Amino acid sequence: MKLALILALFLAAAPAFGVTKKSTKKKATHKKHYTPPVVHVSPKLRQMAFQAVSARAEQQTRALEGGAGLVAFFEQISHPPSQGSLHILQFGDSHTASDDWADAMRQAFQRKFGAGGPGFTLAGHPFLGYRRFDSRGSNSRGWYTDGLVGRQGDGIYGIGGVSLTAKSANETVSLSAESEQLELHYLQQPGGGALEFAVNGVAVDTIDTDGSPAPGVFHYTPVPGAHEYTLRTLRDAPVRLFGWVAQNHSGVTYETLGINGAQAGMLLGWNQAMMAGEMATRDPALIVVAYGTNEALSPKWSAQEYGAAFSEVIHRLRAAAPLASILVVGPPDCEKRLRGRRVPFPNLDAVIEVQRQMALENRCAFWDWRTRMGGPGSVRQWVEAGLSQGDYVHFTSAGYRLVGSMLFDELMAQYTRFLAVKAEVANGQ
Repeated sequence: MKLALILALFLAAAPAFGVTKKSTKKKATHKKHYTPPVVHVSPKLRQMAFQAVSARAEQQTRALEGGAGLVAFFEQISHPPSQGSLHILQFGDSHTASDDWADAMRQAFQRKFGAGGPGFTLAGHPFLGYRRFDSRGSNSRGWYTDGLVGRQGDGIYGIGGVSLTAKSANETVSLSAESEQLELHYLQQPGGGALEFAVNGVAVDTIDTDGSPAPGVFHYTPVPGAHEYTLRTLRDAPVRLFGWVAQNHSGVTYETLGINGAQAGMLLGWNQAMMAGEMATRDPALIVVAYGTNEALSPKWSAQEYGAAFSEVIHRLRAAAPLASILVVGPPDCEKRLRGRRVPFPNLDAVIEVQRQMALENRCAFWDWRTRMGGPGSVRQWVEAGLSQGDYVHFTSAGYRLVGSMLFDELMAQYTRFLAVKAEVANGQ
């Protein structure tokens, strides 16, 4: 894969700074979208920075540690199930929620191992900045989102850490996707309302969410092709939705579970029984845990407390999905402005080291994102290259996709070594 050529095509199609344009359509339930400052650089400096980042991306520098923690995933992906898709879940913050990085991983995995469809997606459009490139969701104004930063609620959110709730009739949620199987995940609760389920505008079923508290799942088998699925509340009664599952009978799904502003410790506030039940239905082969940017900026951060919390997050994920491998991805290089100059996030070094230690102690793999992009201060060159945004924290679409390509290449290098060792053992060498 020639990363420089791929990135050049992305940048040629992007604005001068490389920021992906968002839809201008507004929703009454969302605040105005923040636009990061634009950093103006000369064409010559832009080209030099871009070439330097691309050359580093092409190098065989490895930032993946604890590869043995991926053996269970490699075993599953080398012998996929005869029936059913194989699932990868990525939990994280806004870097994950944008879906650019995850979509690069998704497309690469699906090209190599088969397309399993979108997999799990959150219901509707639960917050500004959430998106999926392989499906599209929307909802009417009468839905309330729980699980976001500042909206911790009761922790009953399902696998995505987010739920949508409506309490009046004629509120709608839709999903546009293409898959061979479809599920709706919701909360079954006493006094729960009913939903009309329609396909391409034609009502085909009714879903009653009334019952004892438990995860609820509605199954539907679509005819081949892309469809728009719509839910409509039928009476003034509470309905809480967790998300959809749109998947195929085989192939890989790469499922984005990111929340803007999230820290890893948020997972400890999720209802564990509900989480375990939802996780069992996904049965992931690989779980990617990608946090740290927001922790690195937190004034109350403590290495000891963070290490204990991060380790507990890993333990709970492993308890809910004992057959899955876990890959921890450290935060990227980030800087903030302080007294007229740019400085690293105050806890960034320590956050990365704690994550590395907890990952390796708990038999997880660890990918040092900051090291792979060039180490401390490298974000400046990524900004100059048009691959990171002017806030020196988030990346442009092309930058995120480069990150996805680098990580996928390292995973596949480990996978190739796994297959070689396995062949040697089989041959008695």
